[in-house]
Amino acid sequence: MQSMIGLALSVALGLSTAGCASRPRSASAPSQTLHETAATRDSRMEWFRDARFGMFIHWGLYSIPAGQWDGKKVNGTGEWIQTNAPIQVAGYEPLKDRFNPVMFDADAWARAAKSAGMKYIVITSKHHDGFALFDSKVSEWDVMATPFKRDIMKELADACRREGIRICWYHSIMDWHHPDYLPRRKWEIRSAEGADFDRFEDYLRAQLQELLTNYGKIGILWFDGEWESTWTHERGVKLAAFVRGLQPDIIINNRVDKGRNDMAGLDKQGQWAGDYGTPEQEVPATGFPGVDWESCMTMNDTWGYRTDDQNWKSSTKLIHTLCETASKGGNFLLNVGPTADGLIPQASLERMAEIGRWMDINGEAIYGTTASPFKRLAWGRCTSKPGVLYLHVFDWPDDGRLRVPGLLGEVTSASILGGPASLQVERHDDDVIVNVPAKGVHDAATVVKLILDGEPRVVSGPIKPGPDGKVLLQAADADIHGERLAYEAKWGGSLGFWTSHEDYATWTFTAPKGLYEVEVDVSCVADLAGSEFVVELSGQAFTGKVPNTGNWGTFTPYRCEQFEIAEDGPLTLTVRPGEDFTGTLMNLRVVRLTPVGEHDHREVGGP
Repeated sequence: MQSMIGLALSVALGLSTAGCASRPRSASAPSQTLHETAATRDSRMEWFRDARFGMFIHWGLYSIPAGQWDGKKVNGTGEWIQTNAPIQVAGYEPLKDRFNPVMFDADAWARAAKSAGMKYIVITSKHHDGFALFDSKVSEWDVMATPFKRDIMKELADACRREGIRICWYHSIMDWHHPDYLPRRKWEIRSAEGADFDRFEDYLRAQLQELLTNYGKIGILWFDGEWESTWTHERGVKLAAFVRGLQPDIIINNRVDKGRNDMAGLDKQGQWAGDYGTPEQEVPATGFPGVDWESCMTMNDTWGYRTDDQNWKSSTKLIHTLCETASKGGNFLLNVGPTADGLIPQASLERMAEIGRWMDINGEAIYGTTASPFKRLAWGRCTSKPGVLYLHVFDWPDDGRLRVPGLLGEVTSASILGGPASLQVERHDDDVIVNVPAKGVHDAATVVKLILDGEPRVVSGPIKPGPDGKVLLQAADADIHGERLAYEAKWGGSLGFWTSHEDYATWTFTAPKGLYEVEVDVSCVADLAGSEFVVELSGQAFTGKVPNTGNWGTFTPYRCEQFEIAEDGPLTLTVRPGEDFTGTLMNLRVVRLTPVGEHDHREVGGP
């Protein structure tokens, strides 16, 4: 379950539509650090909104141990090894004498990003360990003190400009190395006596001045490590103003301040410095309508390189995430963690190449697009441009008929990017039916382009069955009733905070008459499992007992009794707590209704 900090935001977003087709006109409150007109802001943010896809690079001394210390595996992401091991500063410092990435080729990195369709690169100029990958005149804890003795930031900035890619800096506020940074880590043996955080802030500004005056125009300053109590809202506002004074057109993320709401990326309660929100390792269920944002994500489970992390996301999953992020009006910042030798892992390069081949055909459906006008689409996602819809079809229809629900107005032409130039279109009530070939042009996502006679007008009706006849009632589509129940974007999206017996969720949908198998995907921890939940539909009810799934992020399908749909028209399914209620019900990700065949029968219950 998410922290209570994000509850108000989750409730606010849980019932909103899946984005809007208009451009964002404001962030979390840039007026606190910059007085500019809406037109000036739009001009400054234009390249970022058009780019939609960038590369994140986490690289530093931590790539040498690569997840192991003293011959033992250290859990956690690679770049956090100093804290997770833990390693005292005196024990960590000798890593600089081993940093010699002789295989580093800035041009190869920039070309790989460009080939993948990425429009900007954000690289760690300094991560939490405080080590600078640039030539810093205010510190000897930098790349010039290593055997490599080359300014990595300069080489990469020059290479990016040769390839037409914008160079951007990640810079950590947190600094485990600097003697004036506070608070000390719990495992630190260095005394905090005499440490002066104001003096550390002077050092922070001095390094930022180097980064913003010695390397040409920088696209983004991507702050991080702002969550500790010593970094305040007031300091964030002043630092943003300082950065803007050095480069007036630069874009600054909201982690310069205190407004990111943990991994959700944006806290709408209050006003914060920065230009955009930063959800991490997740895509918000409904995006952040009217606000600029960017989801950053790893290809495996780590940011900094680990030799043992081979849990790679598939290229299909990454393409889907790119489509999903763009469909909700956001950018996708995809990470690579180079090795100590200076090489991007082969598994990362392979996935980037596959994404690049997809983007070569479908890039126009990503770059410069705005959010989908649809709340939900059973077969995939949608992006838009003025008078144009791009339908990103993940699940190709077996019957050759792609249903676009609730699309009003005339479709003047339909085509497949990289495929047939003309498709037949029919209208069925408020729906548009596109007649498509038996097979799409790409297994991950085939894009159908619709040109309209004007701006898209969409009416949102009840949820409809997918091409396979199944009805999927997702957590993001629920109508939430009550004061505590809320949508959580983490773990693929679920309903959480189910701590009131009075709270319940409903979905409105249509489905053909017949018998349906009903499953709910639920999660719960051991000490809270055992409450009763009730599923109600058309006068029928089923009561189940919430199972222990091990943790909140592990979901398992719970089979309910079969339900009969015997009426036409919209139907309402309800999930609520039962009489036996321990005080916390469960997290719920999806309710699944599957048509029952003549001989289908499965036992009721969970795992």
